[in-house]
Amino acid sequence: MSDTPPPQHRPDDDNTPDARAAGIDRLLDVMARLRHPDGGCPWDLQQSFETIAPYTIEEAYEVAEAIRQDDREALRDELGDLLLQVVFHAQMGREDGSFDFDAVARGIADKMIRRHPNVFGDDESDARHSAPAQMRSWEAQKAAEREARAQAEGRRPSVLDGVALALPALLRAEKLQKRAARVGFDWPNRAPVFDKVLEEVAEVREAAAAADAQDPPDPAVTAEVGDLLFACVNLARHLGVEPEAALRAANAKFTARFRHVEAALGNSGRDAADVGLAELDRLWEEAKRAEHRPRAVAASADPTPGETGKN
Repeated sequence: MSDTPPPQHRPDDDNTPDARAAGIDRLLDVMARLRHPDGGCPWDLQQSFETIAPYTIEEAYEVAEAIRQDDREALRDELGDLLLQVVFHAQMGREDGSFDFDAVARGIADKMIRRHPNVFGDDESDARHSAPAQMRSWEAQKAAEREARAQAEGRRPSVLDGVALALPALLRAEKLQKRAARVGFDWPNRAPVFDKVLEEVAEVREAAAAADAQDPPDPAVTAEVGDLLFACVNLARHLGVEPEAALRAANAKFTARFRHVEAALGNSGRDAADVGLAELDRLWEEAKRAEHRPRAVAASADPTPGETGKN
């Protein structure tokens, strides 16, 4: 028997063309089996593009959450779930003859090559070495594609073309505003945006007073609330704040504080429905103070300039 140890498995071993192809082919075969009319999964067989779309969106958000948590194992799993969604749609496209997985893969590869002449072509401009220049080139390519699509559809192109209706409303508002800003339709600075937000608050208040708390809400109130949210997105953009990220952080903060309130009530054998708003507010303020306490302790532990010996 040879004393030479067996070769160790390395992650790179799975990244050969053959290994990658085997992994994709296996997944495609699994999906085809799940959708096979004879012996497939009843639930998978009932699905359509429309019913699967919400799962696709949900899986994309779970990928983003794994990235925010900096959890590589979870990210690998969530990317697999998202890839399954692509394969699911591709299988249904294959069944109705509109497209298949290879068409999806070839299409995105062709698009990346087309949009990167600095890498795959003979473009010797600044885009070859500058990320900002590459972004400008990318946007120019996308604009040309949108214009060509509009002409093919027999309609006038718009700078707002391509901002997907299915985006979350907050994100879509930001994208619409950024597109309009490219052609100069934007506030000159942040000061009038503050005024616009206050104006929209006043209009919401006026509409709500006129509607007298109808149930369901008066359409005018809904419209004014929408205008207020749109103005808040504009303000966030002018302040350099990503509105989706800001609201996500606010959601997390609310969740942590409310759970603190629930824990405090539970520890004292009480229920939120029985203690009244005043006590809930007191516990809420306690939760807020608890958030700042670790920072205050850390700050008190920092040496003052005179204590460092480096005056």
